[in-house]
Amino acid sequence: MSETSFGTLGVPAPLVAVLTAQGIDSPFPIQVDTLPDTLNGRDVLGRGKTGSGKTLAFALPMVARLGGKLSGGKRRPGRPLGLILAPTRELATQITNALTPLAEAYGLNTTTIFGGVSQGRQVSALKAGVDIVVACPGRLEDLMKQGFVSLDAVEITVLDEADHMADLGFLPVVTRILDKTPSSGQRLLFSATLDNGVDKIVRRFLHNEVLHSVDEATSHVSAMTHHVFEVDGVESKKALIEKLASGTGRRILFMRTKHHAKKLAKALTEAGIPAVDLHGNLSQVARDRNLAAFSAGDVSVLVATDVAARGVHVDDIELVIHVDPPAEHKAYLHRSGRTARAGSAGDVVTLVLPEQRRDTDALLRKAAIKVTPQRVNADSPAVAALVGDVAAYVKPLPRTEQPQRQSQGGRSQGGGRSQGANAQRKRDERDSGTRGGRDGGRGRSGDSVPAGGSARQDRAGRPAASGRSHSPQGNGGAARTGQGSGRSGGLQVGGLVRGAGSTGGARRSAPRRAQG
Repeated sequence: MSETSFGTLGVPAPLVAVLTAQGIDSPFPIQVDTLPDTLNGRDVLGRGKTGSGKTLAFALPMVARLGGKLSGGKRRPGRPLGLILAPTRELATQITNALTPLAEAYGLNTTTIFGGVSQGRQVSALKAGVDIVVACPGRLEDLMKQGFVSLDAVEITVLDEADHMADLGFLPVVTRILDKTPSSGQRLLFSATLDNGVDKIVRRFLHNEVLHSVDEATSHVSAMTHHVFEVDGVESKKALIEKLASGTGRRILFMRTKHHAKKLAKALTEAGIPAVDLHGNLSQVARDRNLAAFSAGDVSVLVATDVAARGVHVDDIELVIHVDPPAEHKAYLHRSGRTARAGSAGDVVTLVLPEQRRDTDALLRKAAIKVTPQRVNADSPAVAALVGDVAAYVKPLPRTEQPQRQSQGGRSQGGGRSQGANAQRKRDERDSGTRGGRDGGRGRSGDSVPAGGSARQDRAGRPAASGRSHSPQGNGGAARTGQGSGRSGGLQVGGLVRGAGSTGGARRSAPRRAQG
C-alpha cells in the first residue's frame, strides 16, 4: 500500500511544491482525514489535539479553492474572499505566516487584523484590496462598523480554536460576524471541544457538515513526558525555577499573572539567564520583538501567561514549565502543547507547593495525565536530567542612569538641584545672609520688598506681581482660589491640575479662601 501524500489527497501541485520546499512531505492524520472533504467544498468540523497540524488542514483547501475553482474577477477594496477568525494576536500572526507562502503560489494576498495596534495599516491594506483576511473578532467587528470591510463576498470562512473563543467570551461577536457572511459559503470549524456554546455555532452555521475527530478532547501528545515536582516552600521553588531555566535548549515558563511573568523574566536575566516575557500588558511591537528573539534563539527562555498557550508555535521547545499550575485542565493541555509538536518529543514540568497539591491532583485527573509526583530540590538528579547541558552565564547589561531632562527656563525635571533663575536668586540670598528672618525677604504682605530695598522682579526683569491675595471669591480673586483658571488652589496629579470645583461624585465642603 502506497504512503499517503498531499498529492494523493488532492492538493494541487503548486501547493505541494511550496510544502516540499519547506520540508513538509507527509500529511498529519487530521490533514489526511479532512482534506478530501474540504477540497471538495464540504463544511467540516475538525477536532484535533494541540500541535496536530490543524493550520494546514484549513489553509491548503482555502488557497486551493480560492486560487482555482473560485478564482476570477477583479480584487475589490474591503471585500475579501476568505476569512479566518482566531482568538489571539499570536495565533492570527502564526496562521498568516503559514498561509502567506501558499497564497503567493496563486497570486493571492493576505492581511492580518487585530487590536492593540493602530488600525491605519490594516485599513490601507483593505482599501488596496485583499483576498484573505486573518482576524481577531473584536478589531474586525470595529472595522466592519466603520465601513472599511464587508463580508458579503466571502466564499470560505474558518473558525479556529473555537473553544478558546468561547473561553474568552468572543462567541457573541463571532456570531454577529458569521451572520454577515453568505450562508451559501463553505465553513470550516476547528475546536478541541464542543462545549461552552461551540455546539450552537456548529448547529447554526455549518450545513451538512462532516465531523473528523482525530483525538479525544482531553488527549495529550504521546511523545510528551509529564513530571510533577513538589517543593517545600517559596525559596526552594525559586532556586528550582532558576535551575530548570538554565539549560541550553528553548523552554517556556508559564505564570498566572502578567506582573509575575515580567518579574520572573527580569530576575532570570539578572541571574545570567537571558529571558523575555510575553503577556497582555505588552504592546504588540514588544510582543513581536520578544517572540522573535525567542524564535531566533537570541534568548532561550520565554516567560509567559496563558496568552502564549494558544497559537504560538516555535520549533524545538524541549521543556514547558508550569511555574504556576493553571486553573483548569484545558489550559494545562494547551500550555503543555507548546512542546512535543509535529512529532517531536518534549517534557512538561509542574511545580507544586504544599498548599497546591490537592488542586493539582484534581487538575491532572481531569486532563487524564497519570504521573507520580516527586519531591525535589534544585540539586536533585531528576532535575539535572531535565536541565541537561547548562548554558553559559550571560552578564546582564548594566542599568543606565536616566539623564535629567532640562525644560524651558533651565528647570531640571526628575529631581536634583534646580537651575532656574528664581531658585538661583534664593540661593544667592541665603548665601549672602540677606534673608535674615521670616519677613526679611518675601514678606507676608504682597507689597513687601527684600531686605536689599529693591522690588522683586520676575525672570523677564518685570516687577513681580503682588504676593498673597486675600480677595474674596468672586471679586477678581477667582483665579487664585481654584475656581477660575485652576493655576492654584487645586491638586496636581500626574501633570494635571484638578481644581477644587471639579466634580468627582464625592461630597465636598464649601471652598475656603485661598491662602496664597
